[in-house]
Amino acid sequence: MSQGQSNERIADTIGVHWREEEVIRPPEDFVAQANMADPDIFKRMSEAHFPDCFDEYARLLDWSREWDRTLDDSNPPFFKWFVGGELNASVNCIDRHLEKAAERVAWHFIPESEEEAHEALSYGELSRRVNELASVLREDCGLECGDRVTLYLPMTLELPIAMLACARLGVIHSGVFSGYSGAACAERIVDSQSRVLITMDAYRRGGKLLDHKVKADEAAEKAQAAGCPIERMLVFSRYPGQYNSEAPMKEGRDLDANALVRNRAGATVAPQAMRAEDTLFLMYTSGTTGKPKGAQHSVGGYLAWVAATSKYVLDIKPEDTYWCMADIGWITGHSYIVYGPLALGTTSILYEGAPTTPDAGRPWRIAEQYGVNLFHTSPTAVRALRRADPELPKQFDLKFRAMTTVGEPIEPEAWRWYFEAIGHGRAVITDTWWQTENGGHLISTLPALHAMKPGSAGPALPGIHPVIFDEEGEAIPAGSGKAGNLCIRNPWPGRMLSIWGDDERFVKTYYARYNHDPKSRDWRDWPYLAGDGAVQSEDGFYRILGRIDDVINVAGHRLGTKELESACLTVAGVSEAAVVGVSDEVKGVQPEAFIALVDGAAPEKVVDAVKTSVTERIGPIARLRRVHVVPDLPKTRSGKIMRRILVALAEKRDPGNVATLANPEIVEAIHKQLAS
Repeated sequence: MSQGQSNERIADTIGVHWREEEVIRPPEDFVAQANMADPDIFKRMSEAHFPDCFDEYARLLDWSREWDRTLDDSNPPFFKWFVGGELNASVNCIDRHLEKAAERVAWHFIPESEEEAHEALSYGELSRRVNELASVLREDCGLECGDRVTLYLPMTLELPIAMLACARLGVIHSGVFSGYSGAACAERIVDSQSRVLITMDAYRRGGKLLDHKVKADEAAEKAQAAGCPIERMLVFSRYPGQYNSEAPMKEGRDLDANALVRNRAGATVAPQAMRAEDTLFLMYTSGTTGKPKGAQHSVGGYLAWVAATSKYVLDIKPEDTYWCMADIGWITGHSYIVYGPLALGTTSILYEGAPTTPDAGRPWRIAEQYGVNLFHTSPTAVRALRRADPELPKQFDLKFRAMTTVGEPIEPEAWRWYFEAIGHGRAVITDTWWQTENGGHLISTLPALHAMKPGSAGPALPGIHPVIFDEEGEAIPAGSGKAGNLCIRNPWPGRMLSIWGDDERFVKTYYARYNHDPKSRDWRDWPYLAGDGAVQSEDGFYRILGRIDDVINVAGHRLGTKELESACLTVAGVSEAAVVGVSDEVKGVQPEAFIALVDGAAPEKVVDAVKTSVTERIGPIARLRRVHVVPDLPKTRSGKIMRRILVALAEKRDPGNVATLANPEIVEAIHKQLAS
C-alpha cells in the first residue's frame, strides 16, 4: 500500500480516544437467580450450530403447527424463519397464560395526573378487552387478515389492546408515535395503505390535556388528498363519557370506539393462525434521512426474538414488576413493553405522561409504590433525571434488581450515576444496542455472565456474529480497538423481513455496500450494515460510537460526536451535551458544544472545564471552537437531540420546521442567545 493510500484510509477511519473503564462484576445474588447463567449458551448458539440453534428461542412460544425448516435462505437477503410453523401473537401474549394466571396483573396503568385513579388490568381482563375490540374491527370495520390499520394512540391501555386485537385477527398494525404531527401520520397511512385509523380524542402530557383528534383529522385529510382515504376512524375517549377535542366527529367516517366496544361486550374471536413469516406489524423509522422506511416485522421470528431477549437480557420472570419507561409508539415499546413481557406473562407498568411531571420524583414514587424490580429507560431520560436532581433517587426505597438502557450510547459519567444513584450500587445494568430494523437486542451483556463496563454495550448476544468493516470493505481485526462500520454477518429471527413495499430500497440501504456478489445465495455474502460506527476492545466488548453520519471531519480527522459529548459530561455541572460540526473557513469544520447545566453551576467555570476536558481526553485536534451554555437542547418527543438544528443555529441558517419538537420554544431561545 502506498503512503497516499495509507493516509487516505486513516482519514476514513473514525478517530477513537476512549479510555477503557473499570469493570464491575454482577452481584452473586443476581447470578444465583438469573434466567441465563449457563455459559454454554454461546457454544450452543455458535456459528457451527447456525441456524438450528435458534430453535431454542422459538420453543419459548406456543405453536399451533411446528416449523419444518428453521431458516429459508434461498433468496438472500430476504430471509424467512421457522418456515411451515403457525402461531398467533395474541395467543402467546394472553391466552396461554389464562389457565394459571388469569388474575395476574398484566399492566398497572398510571395516568400522568397524580389525582387520577390507577387501573390494574389482569390477564383475564386483557383477554376480554382484546376480544371485544377484535370483534369491533372485524364486524364494524370489515377488517380481514392482511389488512393494515394505523394506530395513532398515546400511552394508554387502548394502544396495546389495539395492537393485540389486530394480531388476533392477523391484521397488520402500524403504530405512529402520538407526538408526531398529523402530516407525519398521513405519510405512514399512505405508505401502508391503511383504511382504518384508531385514535383518541385527547391525552395528558407535561401537565396538559392535549387535543389529539385535531391531529388525527389532519392526518386523514392529508391521506385522502394523497389518494388513501380513511374509511373508518375509531375514536376512543380518554375519559369515557366526555369528549375533549375541538375537532367534531365526522359523520359517516368517525365512530365512537368506546360505544362500539360496549356493544360487543363479551364477544370472543377465534385467533387467526398465522404463518411464522407473515407480517405482524410495521414500524416506521423517523424519516430524518428521507422518506420513512416501514420496517416489516414477522410473527414467528420477531416474537421468538423478543421473548428470548426479554428473558435472558432483561431477566424478566412472571412474578416480576417491570417498567420500561419508553413509548409504545416506538420499537422499544413494541418489543419490550408489549410483546416480549406479555409473552413471558409478567406484570408491567404503563405510564401515560412525562417522567418529570409534576416533578423529577415521579418515577421513583411509582417504582416505590409498586415495588418495581426491573427498570428500563433511555440515556436521555437518565441525563434529564440527573440534571433535575442528582440526589433525589437516593431518598427512595428502590429495589431494582436489573436496569437497562436503550436508544443511544450512554456516557460513562451518566452510567455511573444510573448505577449508584438509581441502582444504589447493587442492580446490574444492561446497556443494549439494537435498532428499529433489528426487532430486539443484538449487542449487550448477558447480565449474569458478563461484567459491566461503563460506556460499552458488551459482547454480541448468543447467535449474533458482528464484524467491523473499514471504508474499503476490509474486516478490521476483532478486538483491535480500531473503529469502523458495524455490520452483522448472519441473519437472525428478529430482523425485519423487508421495507414495506420497497424491496429494492431494503437491499440498497442495508446490504448493497458490503455485498460483493448480488447473485450469491450464501448468507455469508450478505452482511447487514447497521449505519453505526463501533470499536471492539480486546475483551470482546463493543463500544457504539453513534451514527456514521454523526461524525465530524476536522482537517481530515474523523471524530465521533458521542466521544466528544462524553468528555463534556465528565465535567461537574454539565447535565447534557451535544457536539456538532460547524463550518470553518480554514479547517472546513470545527466542533462546537452546546451544554445544559445543573442548577447552581457556574457557567464560566464549567465552560473552561469542558474545553480542557475535551482536549485532555481526546487531543488538540478536538479543541472546541466555542461552548454555548443553553437552557435546554432541542429534542424530539422521543428524547433524541436534534443536532442538525444546532448546526443551523450555529451557522446562522434557518433551522427549518421545529413544530414537532418536544420543546420548540428552545430553538428561538438559542437563536436569540447566539445573535446577542
